[in-house]
Amino acid sequence: MKVPPSLTGKARDTLRIERDRHGVPHIIARSEADLYRGLGYCHGSDRALQMSLVRVLAEGRAAEHLAATEEMVASDIFFRRLGLAVDAEAEAAKLSGRDRDLAQAYCEGVNCALERRLPWELRILRYTPRPWSVADAIVLSRVIGYVALAQSQAEMERLLVELIQRGVSLELLQELFPGSLEGADFDLLRKVKLGDRIVPQAIGADLALPKIISSNNWVLSGRKTASASPLLANDPHLEANRLPAVWYEVVLEHRDRFCIAGTMPGLPGALIGRTNDLAWGATYSFMDAIDSWVEHCRDGCYRRSAQGRDRWEPFRVRRETIKRKRGGELSVSFYENDHGVLDGDPHEEGFYLATRWSVARATGAASLAASFRMLEARDVHSGMEILGEIETAWNWVLADRHGNIGYQMSGRMPVRRPTWDGLLPAAGWDPENDWRGFVPPKDLPRALNPECGFIATANNDLNPLGRCRPINLPMGPYRAQRIEEALERRGGWTVEDTLTLQLDLYSPQAEAFMEILRPLLPATPQGRLLGDWDCRYGADSKGAYLFERFYAELVREVFSSVGGEIVDFIAGETGLVADFYYNFDRILLAPKSAWFGSRSREEIYRDAASRALKEKPRTWGSVHRIEMKHLLFGGKLPSWLGFDFGPLALPGSRATICQGQIYTSGKRQTSFAPSFRLITDLSQNAAHTSLAGGPSDRRFSRWYASGIDDWAAGRLKRLEPLQGTAPAPR
Repeated sequence: MKVPPSLTGKARDTLRIERDRHGVPHIIARSEADLYRGLGYCHGSDRALQMSLVRVLAEGRAAEHLAATEEMVASDIFFRRLGLAVDAEAEAAKLSGRDRDLAQAYCEGVNCALERRLPWELRILRYTPRPWSVADAIVLSRVIGYVALAQSQAEMERLLVELIQRGVSLELLQELFPGSLEGADFDLLRKVKLGDRIVPQAIGADLALPKIISSNNWVLSGRKTASASPLLANDPHLEANRLPAVWYEVVLEHRDRFCIAGTMPGLPGALIGRTNDLAWGATYSFMDAIDSWVEHCRDGCYRRSAQGRDRWEPFRVRRETIKRKRGGELSVSFYENDHGVLDGDPHEEGFYLATRWSVARATGAASLAASFRMLEARDVHSGMEILGEIETAWNWVLADRHGNIGYQMSGRMPVRRPTWDGLLPAAGWDPENDWRGFVPPKDLPRALNPECGFIATANNDLNPLGRCRPINLPMGPYRAQRIEEALERRGGWTVEDTLTLQLDLYSPQAEAFMEILRPLLPATPQGRLLGDWDCRYGADSKGAYLFERFYAELVREVFSSVGGEIVDFIAGETGLVADFYYNFDRILLAPKSAWFGSRSREEIYRDAASRALKEKPRTWGSVHRIEMKHLLFGGKLPSWLGFDFGPLALPGSRATICQGQIYTSGKRQTSFAPSFRLITDLSQNAAHTSLAGGPSDRRFSRWYASGIDDWAAGRLKRLEPLQGTAPAPR
C-alpha cells in the first residue's frame, strides 16, 4: 500500500505499509505518531464507507444523508435520544499530551485517505463526509458499547415493565427473574406511561452499526499447554451476515515492538490482540450499567422529595432538528435530568420513565488513553490495571510471556443503594435511589493466576469473582461450562486443539432438554430420529432441526399466557430470547412451575413434541443459513454483481461454543456467530486468526471477501511481523 508523502513525516522512510499475502496491512513506523497515522490511513483507505455510515447513524443523521424514510427518521430519533454525540467534543478535549497527539495523528491518517479517494457509494448518496475527528472516535467507542449490548439490557428491563402492565402475576415474574423483584412497587409501575415499547419494536435502520452480542475467550497457563507458555483464545460473536466484517486486522510494528490486533475502523487502538509481551481478548460482560427511574411529572418539571417535603425541578430541554433528504425537517425535544432522558412529555402530568446509561456522557477519553497504553504494557498485572479503566463493559482475559494469566472486568458500574440491583425502575423522587458514583475496577470481578491454570468467560455469571454484583441478567452458562470442562480435563493444549474447541458444536442446553424429552418421544420415524440425536448442531444434522422446532413450540406453549403473538414477536423479532434464553430455560427445565398451570411438565413436553414432529425433517444447514450482505446495497442488487456472498450454512446454536444464532431484528436478519477467531501461543511471535470477510469494504477489491472461505471451513491463517522488528532509528 503506497503511503502518501504527506504522511511520512520529515525524515524518509519513517512509515511503510505493506500487505501480506492475506491482504492484512503491516504498518511499520519509527514513531508512535506515524504508527497511528498509518493505522488511520489503512482504516480510511479500506473502510471509509463503513466508517462514514456508522457515523451518520450514530449521530442521528440517516434521514438527512441516506434516505428520508420513516424507518430512518425513527432511527434518528432513537440515536438523538441517546445523545451519544452531545458532549463528544468536550470529551475529546480531555485528552492531553501524548494521547491527544496520537489520536490526532490517527485522524490525520484517516483524512489523508479520504482526501485521496472518496467511496463511490457516497457520491451516489451525494454525501461528502466531513473530516474524521477525535470526537468521532469518542462517539464510535460509545456506539460499540451500547448497540445490542447495553441496549439488550435496557430492552429486557423495559419488557419487564410491559409484562407487569399486562397483568402478569408476581409469582410468574419471580420465576422469570429470580431474586430481582423483592420490594418492587408493582402499583407504581402500572401507572407509568410508556412511550417506546419493545412490542412492537420500531428501530430497524441500524444497517451499518457494529452489533457485538456475545463471545468466548479463555486463557491457559503454561502448565496446561504443550509449549509450556500461556495460550489465549478469543472469538467475538457478532454479526457474520454483513460485509465488510466489523473487525479490521492489522499488524503494527514500531521499533522493537509489534502488535497483531483486531481493530474497529474509526477507533485508534488495538481492541484485542497481542504484543511482544502480552495478549488480551474480550467478551461482553452483561454488566447492568443502565437504569430507569419513575419520574412524577407536571408542567415540565419532576418531583423531588427531601425531609418529607416535595419540590418540583425543571427538566433540562435538548432540542434537535432532524433533516430529511431532499427537504423537510422534524423538530424534537428531549427532556433530561440526572436520571437520564425522559420517555414522554413532562408537561402532561403523569408518571414516566427516565433512563440513563453510565457511558452515554463524559466518557471515551479514558478508554482511548487506555488503548494507547496497552501497546506498551509488559505483563498481565499492568494490563489488568489499564483495561480496568475502559469505560464500557467487557470481560478481559490476559496472558504474558512471563507465564502469568489474568482476568479483569471493565465498565462503569453504578453504585446503587444496597437493596436495588437496577433491574426494575426505582422512584425518581427519592434521593436514596440516585447513583452514588461508580465501582472502582479493583472491586469488579477479576482473577490472577488461578490454581486451576485457566480462565474462561462466555457471557456467563462472573459475579463470584468480584466484591460487587455487576451482572443481573447473564447469558446461559452452557458455553462456559463446556469450555471449562474441556480445559479442566486435559493439558498439552496447542493452537490446533484450541481451534477444535472453538469449532465445537455440542449443545449442553439440548442435552438437558433431551434427558427429559427422550423418554416421552413417540415411536415414529421422526421420534426415533430426534431420540437418537447426538446434540450436535452440524450442518447435516436433522436432529438439530427437529429439536429447534420442539424448543420453539415449548417456549410458545409455556409462555403463551402473556399472549401468543407477543411470544412469537419476542422470539422471532428481537434478540431478547437469543440473549436471555436462560431465564426461560430455568422455567422450562423445572419439574414444576407456576407457568405450567394445571399441566405437568411431561404433558407440556409431549404436546410441544407432537406439533414439532409433524414437520418433515430437514438438515440444519438447509434452514439455518445466512447471506452476507453488503452494508449499503445488501439484497438490492443482482447477485452476479458480487456485493453479497452466500447463502452459507451457519452451524451451531445459542448454547454451542461455536455459537450460531439467527433472528430478525428491526426487519432485517441478524446473527450471532464467531466472525473473528484469534488464537495465540506466547511461545511464538505470531497469532492465528480467521475473519468472516476481508480487509476492504471496496466490492471490486481482491480483499473484499478474501477470508470467507477459510472462515467457513474453520481454517486459520498465521500473522506475524514482517521483519521481526521495525527499522531502528538512524
